[in-house]
Amino acid sequence: MGRAAAQDIASSIKTFLTNQPVVRIIFAAAPSQADVLENLTTEEDIDWSRVVAFHMDEYIGLPPESSQRFGNWLKVRIFDRLPFNRVHIISPEENPKNSANKYSKLLNEAPIDIICLGIGTNGHLAFNDPLDTDFADSEDVKVVPLDAINRRQQVDDGCFKNLNSVPKTAITLTIPMLMSAKKMFCVVPGEAKRQAVWRTLNDPITPSCPSTTLRTHSGCNFYVDNGSNPER
Repeated sequence: MGRAAAQDIASSIKTFLTNQPVVRIIFAAAPSQADVLENLTTEEDIDWSRVVAFHMDEYIGLPPESSQRFGNWLKVRIFDRLPFNRVHIISPEENPKNSANKYSKLLNEAPIDIICLGIGTNGHLAFNDPLDTDFADSEDVKVVPLDAINRRQQVDDGCFKNLNSVPKTAITLTIPMLMSAKKMFCVVPGEAKRQAVWRTLNDPITPSCPSTTLRTHSGCNFYVDNGSNPER
């Protein structure tokens, strides 16, 4: 599945590059995305010097060198492995609200072409949790609290040893910013995500399951495996 998604992403990048000087991509940082990113780094004939990279979210309160920081996680798996034109990292060390505003300005310098993402066990997209999601959010990037289900997923994914070590706030791109991408590649592996996939495909499209909004995007490609496929 990771290889298939990476091949489709690579094809989309190449198509965009035939029609414009630079491609702007937003990446997600999560164990579910590791296989896709690994395969993407091996794709040939992509001029990465014409690709500008962003990421979807970042914890508030972790040390800059922490391996759990999403920017650092992505540096190891893709950002430092390919010769990107530019990589924009979310840096919440100063005032998080100011950091969110600065990142919003960078994102809005030009349209977003591609987003590579997953969905959470509670249907969250980036750090847009059910109780705090607004499909018509007036902000593009903002500071948000993390709900208990979201934080528990970080422990279950092996990213943190226990719930107390998971930050309680983060900076996230909002739903309107995520949905503004021209092409979306949503990769959701593993049995733990089966219910979330079913809800994404079948629940009413409401903020109570943020990932349901993906059904409204005509350019969204959805990838599941035997574990996450609710029809198997």
